[in-house]
Amino acid sequence: MGSIWGNKLKISLFGESHGEAIGVVIDNFPPGIKIDMEYINKQMARRAPGKSSLATSRRERDAVKILSGVFKGNTTGAPLCGIIYNEDKKSQDYNQLKDTMRPGHSDYPAHVKYGGFNDYRGGGHFSGRITAPLLFAGALAMDVLEKDKNIFIASHIESIYNIEDTEIEFIDYEADYFNYLKDMEFPVLSEEKGQLMKAEILKAKEEGDSVGGSVETIITNIPPGYGDPFFHSVESKLSSMIFSIPAVKGIEFGAGFKIGKMRGSSANDRYYLKDGKISAKTNNNGGILGGITNGMPIVFTTAIKPTPSISLPQSTVNITSMEEKTLEISGRHDPCIVPRVVPVIEGAAALVILDLLLERGETFKVNE
Repeated sequence: MGSIWGNKLKISLFGESHGEAIGVVIDNFPPGIKIDMEYINKQMARRAPGKSSLATSRRERDAVKILSGVFKGNTTGAPLCGIIYNEDKKSQDYNQLKDTMRPGHSDYPAHVKYGGFNDYRGGGHFSGRITAPLLFAGALAMDVLEKDKNIFIASHIESIYNIEDTEIEFIDYEADYFNYLKDMEFPVLSEEKGQLMKAEILKAKEEGDSVGGSVETIITNIPPGYGDPFFHSVESKLSSMIFSIPAVKGIEFGAGFKIGKMRGSSANDRYYLKDGKISAKTNNNGGILGGITNGMPIVFTTAIKPTPSISLPQSTVNITSMEEKTLEISGRHDPCIVPRVVPVIEGAAALVILDLLLERGETFKVNE
C-alpha cells in the first residue's frame, strides 16, 4: 500500500483511524520557514471532530507533535514529520464490520485487495481521520503561501443536499477577500442558506441518515504560466490530490459541466487591459487554460458524497458466511462530512500550489 504524493514537494501519510497514531512525512519543504503553530492549530481546529451536533461525537484534539525537520522554530530542509495520537477510540463499535460490509464504504474492496488483513476499525487507513495529518501538511503550505507569496485559498459550502449557497463571480476580488471564511465554523456566503443547510443536516441525523454536498474553492493571486500541458496540467495535479480525500466523488473547474452547454462566444474568457496588466472579463475556465494558469483566480468545485455509515437498516453481505444480511450501524459518525472537509480541501490545494512553485525554482523568505 503506497501513500506518497508529489513531484518536488512530497508527502507520505501513515496510520489508521483506531491505531496508536496518524501522521505525515513531508520531503523538500523549504528550509528557514518559521513554524506558526497558532496558525496551524487554528486550521486543525476547523477540521477536528466533536465540536457540534453537526459532526461526530468522537472527540480528538488533533494536537500535532513535530518529530523532525524543525529546529529552534524553523524548518531545516530535512524531512518534516508530524504525528497525531488517537485519543478517543471505541474500536468495539466496529466488531460486526469485520465480516459484514458497509454499503458505500471501502470495507469490501479493501478486504479483497489486502486479503482481509486490512484494519477495518473506523475504516483503518481509508478513514477520513487520515485527513488530519494531510491538513497539517496543508496548513504549513497555506501559511507560507499567504505570508511569502500573497496567495490565498478560501472556500465556502456551495451546497448541502438540495440547498445551494449564494452564487458569486470570482473575478475582481483582492487576494485575501474571501479569507474571512476561514473564521466561520460553517463557511457560507448567505447566513439564511447556512441555517437551512444546518437544519437539513440535523434532519438527516434524526432520521438515522446522512447528506452530502459541494464545496467551492478559490485560489487568488496566482501568476500566469504555472503548470504544464497534458499529464502535468494544473487541473490534473489538483484533481489527483483532491480525489485522495475520502468522500470526494467529483471535481469541476470554473463553469465546469455547465460550459458544455455554452457557445464559444460565451465560454471564452475575453482579455482586456486592467491597470496595465492583462486580465479577463469572465472566468469560465477557472483560471487555467491548456493546463497552465492564466493569471485569473483558480476556481474549482468539489462534490462530497453522503457519509456511508448510517444507522438506517441497509442490505449487505456477510463475507464469512456468504449470507445476505441487514446491517444497522452503531457508533459515532458524521451526518454530513462537508463542513469538516472544507479546510482539508484548502490544505490539499495549498500543497499542489506549493509543489508547482517549487518546480519552477521559486525561493522563499528565510527567517533570519
